Parts: sequence; structure tokens; C-alpha cells
Amino acid sequence: METTTVIDIQKIQQSALPSVDMDGLEFGRQVCDHMFSASYKDGAWVQPRIIPFQDLTLSPITLALHYGQSIFEGMKAFRLDDGRISIFRIDRHHERLNRSLERMAMPPVPYELFSSALRELVSLDSAWVSQAGGSALYIRPLIFASEARLGIKISSEYRFLIVTGPVPPLYPKAVRVKVETSFSRAARGGTGYAKCAGNYGGAFYPTQKAREEGFDQVIWTDAQAHENFEESGTMNLFFVINDMLVTPPLSDSILDGVTRDSLLELAADLGIEFDEREVSVPDFIELWKSGQVTEAFGAGTAAVVAPISEIGIDGKLYALPPYDSNSIMFRLRQQLDDIRYGRIPDEHSWNTIIGRAND
Repeated sequence: METTTVIDIQKIQQSALPSVDMDGLEFGRQVCDHMFSASYKDGAWVQPRIIPFQDLTLSPITLALHYGQSIFEGMKAFRLDDGRISIFRIDRHHERLNRSLERMAMPPVPYELFSSALRELVSLDSAWVSQAGGSALYIRPLIFASEARLGIKISSEYRFLIVTGPVPPLYPKAVRVKVETSFSRAARGGTGYAKCAGNYGGAFYPTQKAREEGFDQVIWTDAQAHENFEESGTMNLFFVINDMLVTPPLSDSILDGVTRDSLLELAADLGIEFDEREVSVPDFIELWKSGQVTEAFGAGTAAVVAPISEIGIDGKLYALPPYDSNSIMFRLRQQLDDIRYGRIPDEHSWNTIIGRAND
């Protein structure tokens, strides 16, 4: 049986929830009343506590601000149809968190601390978890080097925070994407498989340039030859080719997405054939010309599934056929939603349930 970390809880005096328009949410803007905080000092995580959401006070020479030792996770909690709350795949997110920490020379977080912090925080702010269709509570664990020093070194002190906020669906309609063949998101041997802050900051400029050209996002290709597809913006990339679900294989330049893994497991459940293989840009063009590519989409925690309507390659647009509820991506998303909202049995044991069902 799992033990529970003792977490000091300081409740807010008055909730901000009554002032929030839950029907007009903007992704990532609204935050809940409380946050989790812990510190790493002298080789141990100490002072785990939940406090009212507040700003941080940092020294200008905090190491994370200068040398980039900063990682995060993206998770969600859902209001089940029976009123309880489920946090999705805590164990898988914890595994990835620690892989990111290892790559950035940062100390691991014990599972007990991670799980207890999530369950206590989400339980305390449970009123913020909406039951509106497609909505969720976004959960952002983050860890950064907090030691104050100018010298280039691995920090000996860290802060572990968890903040949450209610969110609507991210991509309500299909997106247009540009295949990026000049800039790179990650190179082999780099930090592409880690959720470190620098990966995202480095992607802003080429994404901004793509948006100036009328696209919503970019598709990243390999850093060496810019020939093989890797990711779609901040999401894993999928195609449906001849009725087979195809996604690039994981590597140290591709993030091991929790949604990606979940969709592949559900594809197996539904009898949908899938393959993890390289898809090159020239291969895609030939497959598209012959009508063999029928779907393309990104998959990630924030968006879940983001349909792609058009792909721009070297100034030419490649339009995907219209999608409907029978499209493989939507069948998979529906199956995933049914599990996360408690409509069908959770045979994979992905949900951590909080609270009691409605009478």
C-alpha cells in the first residue's frame, strides 16, 4: 500500500472561483486557488506544502535564469460523469519527469511525494474541475535550479512547484502546419526527449515565422538531413496511411508522449493496426499523391488530438481529406475520453480517482 507524504496545507481565505467565467476559459490563463511547493536542499526534498497561489521571490542570480536547469510536466484531471475526479496516468508522468530531471543533471522526485502532492492539491481545488464537455483541469509540475550563484555549475538547490488551472479544448478545429526544413527542435544526443524549458524557447522563432506565413504550427524534421518527420509543434505526430496508424519511432530527439502511448494502446484495443516507423518528406508526398494518406494529426496532453487540414512543404500545400466521427483519430480520442470521464471501464488502470460518486 502506498504511503502518503505529510504535506502542510495552508488554505486560502476566499476562493477566486466565483469571479472566473468557466464558460469563457482561455487556455493557460486562469489558475486555481492553491499551489504545491517543496525545496531540495542538502540532498533531500523538504518542506512539502500547499499554499495560496502566489508570486515567487528569486535572486537575479538564480541559476535556472542563467543556465536553463528547468523542466516541467503537463498533466490533466477530469470530472467523471459520476462527480468524482480522476488524475490521468500519474505513474507515466512521474517516469517521464524523472527522465527529464536525469538528463538535466537534476535530482529525482520520489513517486510518493509526486503522487501525494498531486492528489492533495487537486482534491483541495476540486471545485475548479468543470464537467463541461471537453474541459479539464490542467496540471503543471515544474522544477528549477534555485541556488543563487553566477558561476556555471550544477545547482545544489531546487524548487518543485505544481500549479493548476481549468482549461477548455485547445484546438477546436483543424490546423494548418508547415514542414520545417531549416530550423531544428532537437538533435540526436541532445535534450529532445526531455521536457526542459529550452526545447520550447528554442522553438518559438521558427513557429513565429510559420504563423507569419499563415500556418498554425510547424512539423519538425530530423536535425541532420531535415528529411524525416519527427514531431508536430509541441505534440507527437501521427498519420493514417492505408488505414494504418503510423507514428515516428521514439528516439532521444522525440518526446515520449503520454497521449501518444495511450493512443497506441487504445489502437490495439480497438483492432486498429499501427506501426512506429520513419516517414520521410519525399515518402509522404508520394503517398499523398496516390491518395494513401487519409489523416494527419498531432497528439499531446494539452490538445489531446489536433487534426491537420493542410501541410505546407517547400511552398506547396498538401490538403488532407475531410474528417468525420469515423476517422481513426476521433475514434481513438472518443475511446480515450470515455475512459478519462469514467464512461467505460478503465481496463488499463490509468485513472487515479479522488472523491466520492454522486448519490
